[in-house]
Amino acid sequence: MHALLPFPDISPEIFSISLFGVELALRWYALAYIVGIVLGWRLVVLAVQTPRLWPGETPVMTKAQIEDLLTWVIIGVILGGRLGYVAFYQPAYYLQNPGEVLAVWQGGMAFHGGLLGVVVAGLVYTWRHAIPRLSAADIMALGVPPGLLLGRIANFINAELWGRPTDLPWAVAFPTEAAQTCPDVVGICGRHPSQLYEAGLEGLLLGAVLIWMVWRLGALKTPGRVAGMFFAGYGAARFLVEFVRQPDAQFISDGNPLGLAWHVGGWGLTMGQILSLPMIALGVWLMAQARRRA
Repeated sequence: MHALLPFPDISPEIFSISLFGVELALRWYALAYIVGIVLGWRLVVLAVQTPRLWPGETPVMTKAQIEDLLTWVIIGVILGGRLGYVAFYQPAYYLQNPGEVLAVWQGGMAFHGGLLGVVVAGLVYTWRHAIPRLSAADIMALGVPPGLLLGRIANFINAELWGRPTDLPWAVAFPTEAAQTCPDVVGICGRHPSQLYEAGLEGLLLGAVLIWMVWRLGALKTPGRVAGMFFAGYGAARFLVEFVRQPDAQFISDGNPLGLAWHVGGWGLTMGQILSLPMIALGVWLMAQARRRA
C-alpha cells in the first residue's frame, strides 16, 4: 500500500454561535473571501497611491473610486459566479428547478462566471466615470490573486474540489464518501490535492509575477499588460491543473470516465479547460497589443 497524507483535522467552521434559536457560523470559506477582498483592495490602493507606477506619474483612479468600484466587484463576483455555475455546469438541473438559481447558500460557484461578472461590473463602472478601461483592468487584475490563494486553501479545508486518484507520495486521503469512491482502488483512496496546486499557481505564483511586473518593471505604464498576464497566467494554470482535478460528477459516465465536456475518440477537454482557452487567447492578445503600443 502506498503512502498517503492524512487529511488535517480542521473543521470547515471556525466557530458558531446560537442567537435567538438560529445557529450562526463563520466558515473558513467566507473568511477567505473577506480577507482576500481586503488584501486585494489594499494592494490596489497602494498602487494608486504610488504615482511613479503610472504613465505621466498620474494614477487613473483615486482611492475613493477604488473603494466605490469594490462594491461593484463584490456584486459581480457573487452574481457572476453563481450564474456561471448554473450556465456552465448544471444548466439542465436549474432549468427544471429555477427557484434554486439564486440559492448560493447551497453551494455552487464558478470562477469563470465570477470573472465575467467582474468584467461586466468594471466595464459599466469605467464607462460611467470615464476611466481608461485597460488601466482599470490592470489594477483590478492585480488585486485578484490574494483571493484566489485563500479561496483555494479554503476549498482544501472544506475537502471539496479534490483531484483525481493518484499514488504519488503527497496523495491526500480526503475524508468524504465521494472522495473515497475510487474505481479500481482497494482500501483508502489517495487523491491529488489539486486545490493546493491551484493556490500555488493561480494565487501565490501569479500574484508574485504581477507584483514584480508592477513594482519592478513598471508594467502599469503600458495599459493592458498586467491584465493580459493575469488572463493568460490564470488560464494556463487552470488548464494544467484540470489534468489532475476531479471533474464535476454530471460530466462522468461509463463511456466518459474522465469527465470530459468535449471529447472525440477518448481525447478531449474538461469544462474547466474549455473555459480557460478563451482566457489564454485574450491574455496573449492583450499583451501583444500592449507590446505593440509600447
